[in-house]
Amino acid sequence: MKYIYLLFNLIFILFFFGCNSGGNVEVKDTSELHQATRDEVEKLVEQFILAEDGTTIEMPAGFYQLETQLILDNKNNIKIKGKGMDKTILSFKGLKTGGEGMKIVGKNISLEDFSVYDAPGDGVKTQHCENILMRRVNATWTNGDKSQNGTYALYPVQCKNVIIDACEASHSRDAGIYVGQSENIIVKNCTAFGNVAGIEIENCSNVEVFKNKAYDNTGGILVFNLPGLPVADGRGTKIYDNEIIENNHKNFALIEGNNGNAVTQIPPGSGVVVMAGKDVEIFNNKILKNKTSGISIASYQVTGFPMKDQDLEKWSPFSSGIYIHDNEYERSSSLPDMSKDLGKLIAAKNAHGIGKTQDIVYDGIWDQQISKDISSNPMNICIKENMENLRFTRFYLMEGEDNIKSYKEYDPFVCDLKIETDISVLQ
Repeated sequence: MKYIYLLFNLIFILFFFGCNSGGNVEVKDTSELHQATRDEVEKLVEQFILAEDGTTIEMPAGFYQLETQLILDNKNNIKIKGKGMDKTILSFKGLKTGGEGMKIVGKNISLEDFSVYDAPGDGVKTQHCENILMRRVNATWTNGDKSQNGTYALYPVQCKNVIIDACEASHSRDAGIYVGQSENIIVKNCTAFGNVAGIEIENCSNVEVFKNKAYDNTGGILVFNLPGLPVADGRGTKIYDNEIIENNHKNFALIEGNNGNAVTQIPPGSGVVVMAGKDVEIFNNKILKNKTSGISIASYQVTGFPMKDQDLEKWSPFSSGIYIHDNEYERSSSLPDMSKDLGKLIAAKNAHGIGKTQDIVYDGIWDQQISKDISSNPMNICIKENMENLRFTRFYLMEGEDNIKSYKEYDPFVCDLKIETDISVLQ
């Protein structure tokens, strides 16, 4: 059932004034770089093809125009090193076969000091890896923000022990830095801009995301648990000491089929979004000028997408164990977004007045098998912000789209919660 009523008459004026355009293209000038010769490109490709366990692949400074993917398949103890993000640039604009620019499978792999441009699919994909390090790696698309760009810029999936440090990701049509179905993860000191989602943690466990800057994305940082994936509910994510600023970019995610996916539902102006998240702590962040909401806590039901019985056997659509505290908020002077249903709901039905940006939004959908009364806080949603006049809205959507209610009181949710992560294995 789709909970969100499309309030066209009420919000037409807000929609007209609330639209925004895409972000700026920020691509480094490559004109003065050495343009790699065909022989130099072939030598680089050959290093990947012939790499044995324990190899260090050195990528000299230069601009490399590649027509084939760079692949490592089941290799161990490999170092891939460029001369700097602005000095070693691998362009996959002319790629003739395959999707990802770089695809890595193996153990004890490090990637450092290079950039990947214009992969038709994902920029750098690492899959089924154990002990993977990305440091000072940049992945982007040079034509700006287009739905034809690749899905993910940096993309570890089904990995164990992941460190993403001091990287950049921009202009992906889904997530700039996406870590999916993985465990033991650090994302730190990174910059993500001009993406639909800046940083996305999906179906992952034991994660810390800190000292990053996410700006000019549709949504700054996302923590999702989605159905139908080999790894079900992830647990234990800490998001702290980040700058999550002006993530007001239009949502240019590619919609395939009738509805698209969960990221297509994110309204511009979303600082942090937790959807079906489990055991998530959000603290000590600067969450500034995101025009729709600073933090949104949602269940999967709010998307309106169907759920299969087999998914519900090992996955829960509810967000639970969410602890939000000690963040800094500054509301945008712009009106909330109207291009997505969730944005329309927040703009038109929040508890503080039509067109008001919210600091924290909770969709208020809970598991009634635990309790029939949300005042008992059955999903363990805890909020302890040191801020006067916090603009909080809890919605009541349980009776369908014709009887939506909203509440500003959050007394039932003033509590402490202990969220445990342990990243010592990555130190």
